[in-house]
Amino acid sequence: MKKLRSKEWLAVSSVAFLLVASACGSSSANNENASSEPSLASASNSVPASGGDPAESASESASESAGPVKITWWHSMTGANAEAIDKLAADFNASQSDIEVKAIFQGTYDESLNKLKASMGSDGGPDIVQVYEIGSRFMVDSGYITPIQQFIDTDSYDLSQLEPHITSYYSMDGKLNGMPFNTSNPILYYNKDAFKKAGLDPEKPPKTYEEFEEYAKALTKSGITGGSIAIYGWFMEQFFANQNAEYLNNGNGRTSPATESLVNGEAGVKTLTWWKRMLDEKVISNLGRKTDDTSAAFAAGQIGMTLDSTASLRNIVNKVAGKFEVGTGFLPRPADAKEGGVVVGGASLYILNNKPDKEQQAAWEFIKYLTSPEVQAKWNVATGYFPITKAAYDQQALKDNMAKFPQFQTAVDQLHASIDSAATNGAMMGVFPEARQIVEGAIESALNGQKDPKAALDDAAKQINEKLAQYNSTVKK
Repeated sequence: MKKLRSKEWLAVSSVAFLLVASACGSSSANNENASSEPSLASASNSVPASGGDPAESASESASESAGPVKITWWHSMTGANAEAIDKLAADFNASQSDIEVKAIFQGTYDESLNKLKASMGSDGGPDIVQVYEIGSRFMVDSGYITPIQQFIDTDSYDLSQLEPHITSYYSMDGKLNGMPFNTSNPILYYNKDAFKKAGLDPEKPPKTYEEFEEYAKALTKSGITGGSIAIYGWFMEQFFANQNAEYLNNGNGRTSPATESLVNGEAGVKTLTWWKRMLDEKVISNLGRKTDDTSAAFAAGQIGMTLDSTASLRNIVNKVAGKFEVGTGFLPRPADAKEGGVVVGGASLYILNNKPDKEQQAAWEFIKYLTSPEVQAKWNVATGYFPITKAAYDQQALKDNMAKFPQFQTAVDQLHASIDSAATNGAMMGVFPEARQIVEGAIESALNGQKDPKAALDDAAKQINEKLAQYNSTVKK
């Protein structure tokens, strides 16, 4: 396991995680809920095993006889999603008497991660922590965790029951490090009534950049702005994957740590040029960085098309409140692009390795409960996130929810249609939060006419490369 050198830990932590970063799967401000000092050199990465210090074993035996093993779960969900998490923990606690889970909100993903880092010098902190997808490389490098794969192997857990495209994102070097939890990807949302008025087929959403632009022109001519795409780094990452183009070198940062950003490659320049051209043609509007703003404009009938997370579907449909029929489609790609797909967003659950064996094992038992078909169906119905377990689709509760929100079938089909490649498995880098914001700044500068698309992305790549070099210098080889 690679670990950050303790003397350099604070510096790289500050560089990589003080900025508020975007977490996929939300309609608010590009974030699930908007977005120190520890040395981990002595932390163990082994699977909990029998044996060890007799005194410690005696202490653990006494503790076990005193009642259930108590574990804490740090999360960053708010609103209805937080209520769903509390319900999951309560239901699990009621289902057995050996383990007691306490779910604790720790602020945004960034705030929670900073609290985690501050806790690692002690026996405090959580047993399980929810970390956003762009923190994955960091969590692996840090040495904070006992990889989920070790529990899977010890327990002979059948990983094939989970969605392979989802587990692929959180796997490196052939092992699953965190268990996927809240998962989403972006889809196209469009106003079917506006399509009809513009003379477009409401059952045929645009599949390519070229069709999107053509449809935007027709919608604008009919009296409604064609569309708007939030200036969100996650969308640029998705546009790369949908062209089967890697975002970073070294196998998208998966075969070895990335040293170079490829955001200024053909896929990026083609995307930003298309985006800028539509804005210049006045067939789309620029509503800034917040997906909340684009979804609000869409729900108000002001724009005909937008992109947003699959997890936002129910909220968008509810906001539209029957004013028009909401259609959904796959994320568009250039007509001449290779077949690609989407990258999962959201967060996964990690088991921390500074806790006693019994607590780590209890954490694993709870995570197995969360992956059961029944629980995954309940989670999907309550939040709109993908079920990670394939058998969840056979649950009646999920079938009923799909009937109520048939647009979600698009999300399922898009996930399953994605090819398996380094591009669609997603990029991995320890400075992803900063990189995402750098890319958003580049998109903004191009759309505002301050730089041409290629120059804007060249500058972004240079800045990201500098951050990568700084981060990589702090990681033991």
